[in-house]
Amino acid sequence: MALLFWQFWTYSFLGYLLEKGFAVVTRSKNQVRKCFLLLPLCPVYGLGVLAVLALPPEWRDGFWRLALWGGLTATAVEYVVHLAYESLFHVHFWDYSAVWGNLRGRVCLPFSVIWGGLLAAVFPAVHNVLTPVLAGIPAGLTYAVLLVFTMDTVLSARILQRTGDTAALRLGASG
Repeated sequence: MALLFWQFWTYSFLGYLLEKGFAVVTRSKNQVRKCFLLLPLCPVYGLGVLAVLALPPEWRDGFWRLALWGGLTATAVEYVVHLAYESLFHVHFWDYSAVWGNLRGRVCLPFSVIWGGLLAAVFPAVHNVLTPVLAGIPAGLTYAVLLVFTMDTVLSARILQRTGDTAALRLGASG
């Protein structure tokens, strides 16, 4: 179970870095993060990877299978997470309504293809390197990080419930 937590946190952090990198490369006017927590984590990435890991192994075997099934799975998670943010907190962290092939602004075809490609091209190598490292993390550290993560989740949820504004999670101008 501890390994699943660390995988979630690690991929959520890598997703945060990916979001920041994408904002820099695209010279986005909105350089702030698009995630639920105060910590530098984007949970949609962690949940997406856990969902991909839950797929039957034969669906993840090979580049094209992982691209197809992983991309579809990550897209489904992205849709559900967006819907949950919308339903629970009445906020939108991302909006694809201006992108071709979007489904109610929650997901879009171009990013679904990108998720599939990224999963197929990068995920197996990264996952094979990270898994033994994450499996070796001591239980005490896991409990400490879980406590901080839980406090952040509760605080972030309360902030969103009270303000209904994702900007309230930015902790200053740097996001």
